[in-house]
Amino acid sequence: MQTASYLTPEALMTFIRTALAEDVGDGDHSALASIPADAQNRAHLLVKGEGILAGVELAPLIFHEVDPALRMEVRLTDGTRVKHGDIAFTVEGPARSILTAERLVLNCMQRMSGIATHTAYLTSLLAGTKARLLDTRKTTPNFRLCEKWAVLIGGGVNHRYGLFDMIILKDNHVDYAGGIAQAIAATHAYLQRTGRQLPIEVETRSLAEVQQVLDAGGISRIMLDNMKPELLRQAVALIAGRYPTEASGGITEHTIAEVAATGVDFISVGALTHSIKSLDLSLKAY
Repeated sequence: MQTASYLTPEALMTFIRTALAEDVGDGDHSALASIPADAQNRAHLLVKGEGILAGVELAPLIFHEVDPALRMEVRLTDGTRVKHGDIAFTVEGPARSILTAERLVLNCMQRMSGIATHTAYLTSLLAGTKARLLDTRKTTPNFRLCEKWAVLIGGGVNHRYGLFDMIILKDNHVDYAGGIAQAIAATHAYLQRTGRQLPIEVETRSLAEVQQVLDAGGISRIMLDNMKPELLRQAVALIAGRYPTEASGGITEHTIAEVAATGVDFISVGALTHSIKSLDLSLKAY
């Protein structure tokens, strides 16, 4: 399994059990009503589009949680570029259990594969630059684990997982705190008071704000928000390697290469997880 601090057995099981409770409730009555209890069958995951496959490592966990008697054979692994007609895996065992697990497996894998596909595409547009592609917290509630995981599979980099593992002082934080210097000073006091060690990133909207961050110091990364490429180049020159830089705000497939060429270290794109077309997959009996 791809390594990330949030991909713990406990987190995965919590997600799967919550999702199954939502979908199955007190029973899959369609399968219970129509399929004999002792029926055994098999199915395969059929790819009906083109893209990057993701969620294969999650599927056996779902099948096992539904019924430990289900047996899955992997044919294509996460990160594989797939095309229409490919078979990703087969599963066999109690027919009722295959049907009960089917929708959760498909819902996860279709969306994860869509995210991985778009991540791989945008990453390819960064070729020849040092920029790395970041995701954001613009995720589907209760599905963040899978969406962040899919970004990794597609070759992207996870930004903070949530509000708890990194401090980002954005425009509203700065405005509410009374300014950049005040926000940074208050953050250091909070970290010292609570005994926490968390990286600090500060969002900036102008060269003047970049300079204020540089004057204050004591941070981990500077976000350059909604800046045009020429302004980004000036900001990167002003920062001069003292802190890693992150370009953010409305960046699309049409603008990402130009943004990367300005010399920023990271580019965050919310659309990686909030505006994705799922890859068409189907679980078919055979």
